Amino acid sequence: MTDTAPSTPSRVGRWLPLAVIALLMALTFAMGWHKLLTFKTIGLNYEALKAFIAQNLAAAVALYVLAYIAVVTLSLPGGLVMTLTGGLLFGWKIGAPAAIVGATIGATLIFLVARSSFGESLAARAGPWIGKLRDGFKENALSYLLFLRLVPAFPFFVVNLAPALLGVPLATYVLGTFLGIIPATTAFSIAGSGLGSVVEAQNAAYNACVARTPGGGDAGCPYSIDTSKLVTTELILAFAALGVVALIPIALKKWNSRHAAA
Repeated sequence: MTDTAPSTPSRVGRWLPLAVIALLMALTFAMGWHKLLTFKTIGLNYEALKAFIAQNLAAAVALYVLAYIAVVTLSLPGGLVMTLTGGLLFGWKIGAPAAIVGATIGATLIFLVARSSFGESLAARAGPWIGKLRDGFKENALSYLLFLRLVPAFPFFVVNLAPALLGVPLATYVLGTFLGIIPATTAFSIAGSGLGSVVEAQNAAYNACVARTPGGGDAGCPYSIDTSKLVTTELILAFAALGVVALIPIALKKWNSRHAAA
């Protein structure tokens, strides 16, 4: 009788990347590094960052892309801040492509880790219903993935992981992720590129407050740039409309198949 059970080394190799990511996530939250992903951090260092970028543009873009990859791979709550920051610091013509590349690479890394560690084994244990779901999703994987990426109702990290369970091919996942995040990333990069004067005004007000009340801290001198106003109802509806457009090929395919059968 042939033993088909995976060996211990193969199990270790399969689960090690996931364990490393989990460890890095735990370390990041334990050390409070995720709290640095705020506009206050970026704003208070705005002039220094702009000066560094002026002297080291290529290195700065590379560091930004690497930071974006880390944020997405570790599923940290800072995607919007990162995208706005890219537009603010580099302008949207550089910031948007850099954010798209970083987000796509980060999403692909976590997808590969999830697929190799638990995607196939969990799907096998989930029963026949997941098999039907996988078959339906895989048949129209690109359209479904574009819909999930375009409609902002679904958390980014969930859309990164779900395709690993549903058996989406790697090439389809990368293409769907890359194309699907272009509209929102570009829109928020453009919004970020227009925040320079807002950041400068907030810095001036904050520094003046600190000078008047030394040791006042955030309670006495709050630093606030409300980015939530950038996510308007009209913008969400526009992305939702794009998501519906992505489902049109599926609707046409089903319509044609029904009429062919009739």
